[in-house]
Amino acid sequence: MSDLQTRILSTLAHPSYHPLKPKALARKLGIIGSAANDFRDVMKALIDQGRIEVGKGNLVRLLGGHGTLTGIFRKANAGFGFVRPNPDEGHQFNEVFIPEEGIRDAATGDVVLVRLRQSRKQHERGPRGDIIQVLERATRQFVGTYFTRDGLFYVRIDGTVFAHSVLVGDPSAKGAKPNDKVVVEMLRFPTADERGEAVVIEVLGAHGKPGVDTLSVIRALGLPDAFPEDVLEEGRQVAARFTDEIPPGREDFTDWLTITIDPVDARDFDDAICLMVDPKTKHWMLGVHIADVGHFAPLGSALDREARRRATSVYLPQHVIPMFPEIISNGLASLQQGKVRYVKSAIMDLTPTGQKTDVRFANAVIKTRRRFTYEEVSAVIAQEEGRTPDMTPPEIDADVREMLLKMRDLALIMHKRRIKRGALELAMPEIALEYDSNGKVSGAHFRKHDISHQIVEEFMLAANESVAEHLDRKDLYFLRRVHPAPEPTKLKNFAEFARILGYKVKRETDRFGLQRVLQDSKDKPEMHAVHYALLRSLKQATYSPVKDDHYALASENYCHFTSPIRRYPDLQVHRLLDHLIKRGKASSNLDELTVLGEHCSKMERRAESAERELVKLRLLVHVSERIGTDLKAVITGVADYGFYAQAEPLPVEGLVHISTLPDDYYYFDETSHSLVGQRTERRFRLGDKVEVTVVRVDLQRRQLDLRIKGTMGSLPPVKRRR
Repeated sequence: MSDLQTRILSTLAHPSYHPLKPKALARKLGIIGSAANDFRDVMKALIDQGRIEVGKGNLVRLLGGHGTLTGIFRKANAGFGFVRPNPDEGHQFNEVFIPEEGIRDAATGDVVLVRLRQSRKQHERGPRGDIIQVLERATRQFVGTYFTRDGLFYVRIDGTVFAHSVLVGDPSAKGAKPNDKVVVEMLRFPTADERGEAVVIEVLGAHGKPGVDTLSVIRALGLPDAFPEDVLEEGRQVAARFTDEIPPGREDFTDWLTITIDPVDARDFDDAICLMVDPKTKHWMLGVHIADVGHFAPLGSALDREARRRATSVYLPQHVIPMFPEIISNGLASLQQGKVRYVKSAIMDLTPTGQKTDVRFANAVIKTRRRFTYEEVSAVIAQEEGRTPDMTPPEIDADVREMLLKMRDLALIMHKRRIKRGALELAMPEIALEYDSNGKVSGAHFRKHDISHQIVEEFMLAANESVAEHLDRKDLYFLRRVHPAPEPTKLKNFAEFARILGYKVKRETDRFGLQRVLQDSKDKPEMHAVHYALLRSLKQATYSPVKDDHYALASENYCHFTSPIRRYPDLQVHRLLDHLIKRGKASSNLDELTVLGEHCSKMERRAESAERELVKLRLLVHVSERIGTDLKAVITGVADYGFYAQAEPLPVEGLVHISTLPDDYYYFDETSHSLVGQRTERRFRLGDKVEVTVVRVDLQRRQLDLRIKGTMGSLPPVKRRR
């Protein structure tokens, strides 16, 4: 198979692919000039072979004929794997089981071609198949730990991608020493019978050395590092031209009382807010002002090119990889206190009950009066409400204090309206690591989500919806934030799970019933399990120009507008809005936005994975120094091989293997999400509180092993199956 054939098939096979016309597909593949003739020839050959079709609307789709399909491969720890089929092929199953002997040299994340086995044995639940070709590698570069044994050189790859270490050539040319973290390029991928072979291309430093863990995650996920020099130079030139003068065409809002509310460790400030009340009508006038990054990075500029490639900023513990250079992201575009800054403003008129009556948009200039942290705002409001604040409230002007209280009132009104329309609120708190004076992790906690966060959240949601509704009325294609409705079967499974835990769900598709389950489970031991179970039942939110609802928000039109410093889709929306403000009209291309949406969605998932990976790694390092420590925990997941438990208050999760459970033989009761003792009928159920002991930490594989110490408030035994 030619390289171009492989590229075409792998693109069409990717789950994020939306059918494109041939010309748009060629642009997505970067095919220009004389290469277009080769593209046409290969496309014709693939059509003749029955591999692809150009169907309705002249859109290119993959055909999974002859008992084959394409999809993304995922390898399990036990050696076998699964392939999630490309949804565009229309298969009636969610995944295909791949036995260990059928994996060949595929690795997790690869796009593969699978031949389905013709018959299934009676005990097999779903389809089985064999990988016949890897169409696209997720990556050829991996991070691991270098070591020597019996005169040979090896690298143990981080995580569970490969079961065994891979051989490497003599890495002395790179100066690698045993126990160093290194980056390798895979020459031969491992199979069930062969180790595989790689070459060391970079030495990151000694395992455990400060900063090496961050660099390891950056390299493992292929995150961008330094900015190209032409991008930095363009940023310097833009900064040199900037003045505090208000240019023609921008409205002057510098006299408005405007504030920012951000985390205490925020690096950039891309949203500011203000609120006024009309004394006659009692209407609210809410102003949401967003950094006008597009002014500094016009379409096609070096700054824009690099921001588009990165698509998002990456926020790692103690380290930020920005989408724009610091001179823009932390300088010109950052809405810093007391500085004149350019913004895109959404000015919303709302009735006393929070009903939006009018919205207008403007290119404007603001000067922020005060920068607040979430904690400061919470302290001010707590003091006004007669509650004891967590910190001493800051000294602020009377008009600022009055506006903060009005913001609290409006946010609560807006929140009530959102809940009334059916919005779902999943409590998935963010983990915050704690450090000692030497920069070493000393603990962790879940970040609070209180009224200060709710103010910002409600106001940003309102602005995002307002912009999306405006662009939709203009019949424009734009990058929406879409969240399709979940599959009914998944909601049914969640409803059955909730009923087992004692929650009443009459109709699984009733979002208000789901709301009640989420609300009723708050502050209960099983809260994390319930909210996470519903999250897993929902589809993933993505960026797409194709109109669709945002299921969780219960919103018909939604986009991201409020964070253009750190998200490229917001910048695309800003540019359309800018054309409408200046010219009253704008245009966009569906095919180009489809490709851009796929890219931005992929980069967003990569950034989220990087943050989770580094937080988890640092927590495991912290716990590895506390072997034998007893922890109180809540069971967050149950399987036939054991259960997962999340410690309290340290937010780290580990596995209690079924073989370590005491005094009995336990079996998995799937209907009640429990492990039940055959003799004692003692059970460990999702949501139960337990006491566990830290027994082992495998930093290489990112795994924490726990052992049961005792139960707290265990439920009565269930009747054993006969």
